[in-house]
Amino acid sequence: MKKLVLLAPIALLSCGPIPLAQAERQCLERARLAQQPRGEVALGANSNGKAVGSFEVNISSDFILGRDPSAVYDICVQQKSGQAPSRPLYSFPEWKG
Repeated sequence: MKKLVLLAPIALLSCGPIPLAQAERQCLERARLAQQPRGEVALGANSNGKAVGSFEVNISSDFILGRDPSAVYDICVQQKSGQAPSRPLYSFPEWKG
């Protein structure tokens, strides 16, 4: 029982805010998924000549609900870091909105 009591504060610390820059990087991806689904298709053949393939699609609930990617980004950063973003989503060079 003592171990559980000692581990509880450590577990709570892992749920705390993360650095602002890290939150912005993570939330940039969430904003991308709010803008449009992402996916990939892979086709090939194995050494026996049999066709192999895979298909993956990522669709976020933010996209389904039609949320603005900029608002998704702002809220995400606030939730993860406890701070407002240091700059707007559309100022990131890698953002193609």
